[in-house]
Amino acid sequence: MVVVTGASGGVGRATARAFAARGACVALLARGEAGLEAAAEEVESRGGRALPLSVDMADPHAVTAAADRIEEILGPVDVWINNAFSGVFAPFVEIEPEEFRRVTEVTYLGYAYGTRAALTRMLPRDHGTIVQVGSALAYRGIPLQSAYCGAKHAIQGMNESLRCELLHLRSKVRTTMVQLPAVNTPQFDWVLNRLPRRPRPVAPVYEPEVAARAIVHAAAHPRRREYWVGGSTVATLLANAVVPGLLDRYLARTGFDAQQRPERERDLPPVNLWHAVDGDGGRDFGAHGEFGYQAHAHGTQPWLSRHRAGVAAGAAVAAAAAVIRGRMDHHGRPHGR
Repeated sequence: MVVVTGASGGVGRATARAFAARGACVALLARGEAGLEAAAEEVESRGGRALPLSVDMADPHAVTAAADRIEEILGPVDVWINNAFSGVFAPFVEIEPEEFRRVTEVTYLGYAYGTRAALTRMLPRDHGTIVQVGSALAYRGIPLQSAYCGAKHAIQGMNESLRCELLHLRSKVRTTMVQLPAVNTPQFDWVLNRLPRRPRPVAPVYEPEVAARAIVHAAAHPRRREYWVGGSTVATLLANAVVPGLLDRYLARTGFDAQQRPERERDLPPVNLWHAVDGDGGRDFGAHGEFGYQAHAHGTQPWLSRHRAGVAAGAAVAAAAAVIRGRMDHHGRPHGR
């Protein structure tokens, strides 16, 4: 039996469908109504059994109550997928304190509450897997997403600590993390945005099914401490390890335009930071965003998993070279500070 948080849209929605295709019972946790109902229908139509529950992952008591109800109806939790998040697109000084707090409560503490709810049930049985859906931004912060990057960094640290504790206990409960690239999800239509133009994912972009396949794979093979999905994730993380200062300057130069569409923000879009945008009879946003025209439908996860050592060595050299090239102008001179 599988629990997926943030299951009403995007990566969570695609992940629920992927588990359902394997005949799993799937508990769907999210705040929205329309998205949850549609996700439940998709799970059932693919051969799984669905239990949709409206839950704000920032509320620890609601998360615990949901876990109790899940096990009462569907039985013991075998896999818990932490995926729910929120964010703000804005320069650091333009994010209000309460907005920082809300992003942290949903994106970091929501993972902590979900992990605790899963562990308190898995540890006595000495069985179960927790998958933390992360991002390249768990290691490498980028401009205009400081609240989200901070939360993802926190999840990374929490998961490493937990992994050490489970190893100390010699527990058969496993935890692993899946670091994702930019994904074509509806979040760019509902995220709180204070940029002059509409937000977008940084290319290259992948379809949510690529992420879902990696998450299902990680749940089945949790002994690996983490998985990197997509060549861009590999290049970013290795470049950050090799030449972080150069990457700072490269992102300072490119990171603002790369996260904005050409068109300016006109009408204020619905914002899901405080309330679900698909609640109270709202529309279902589904798993996909508006960037399918450029999104990759296939990733390199299976091949990378089998050839990780060789890929890492090659990617480290390539990533460092790419960042250094990005620092040079067309005359071959390094850009000034």
